[in-house]
Amino acid sequence: MSEQVLDALARALQLDEAERAYLFDLARAANVNPSARRTPAPRVRPSVQRMLDSMVGAPAWARNARHDFLAGNRLAHALYSEMFTDPVRPANNARFVFLNPRSQEFFVDWERAANDIVAMLRSEAGRNPYDKALSDLIGELSTRSGTFRTRWAAHNVRFHRTGRKQLHHPVVGDLDLSFEAMELPGEGLTVLVYTAEAGSPSQDALNLLASWAATLDQDNQTPTTSLPLPARPGRSPDAPS
Repeated sequence: MSEQVLDALARALQLDEAERAYLFDLARAANVNPSARRTPAPRVRPSVQRMLDSMVGAPAWARNARHDFLAGNRLAHALYSEMFTDPVRPANNARFVFLNPRSQEFFVDWERAANDIVAMLRSEAGRNPYDKALSDLIGELSTRSGTFRTRWAAHNVRFHRTGRKQLHHPVVGDLDLSFEAMELPGEGLTVLVYTAEAGSPSQDALNLLASWAATLDQDNQTPTTSLPLPARPGRSPDAPS
């Protein structure tokens, strides 16, 4: 089918940008030899890690299209400490959402988070239908989660470039954050950066999270919510919150 016909079809169906891209991806995939491609081992260049580390005031992390958490700064590891309770590496946000009960406390609007994850994975499956690692992940989630299967069957697709994240961190409480997603051309990576409005309770919570993560760093420990929270400024360690 020609691009002109696909374009006309997209207009007639009033597809949004993500749906239009998915339609074109499916058409291209139909003309490709259907052989599963081996997925390169996840890699993040040292310069990308340095870039993330330089963002000291905001959680920043890099993921691939399968939502593997491949690199992040100290604040991002602290923010997503619940994801790292699963020993499987690399940690994966899709597995966390659908296979870890902690995610339903972590994401204030869990339903939206689940819908977003499935729609993004569906978009990626359209772009790379023969990516074996992606197929394996989708197969695992479909087998282990009826909630995932139901959403996957809806065939929704979307881009996830900017928006809000409302999270409940078990150490510092509620955070209302804005995020920006930036693709690294040629890397197959997306960098996500979360920020809070200056002077807001969420900014205070991020500052407290940074203090907690720094305390763990001094002890060479991975962020885990079973560890104690450093005292708030002006409070005794035993004072009630």
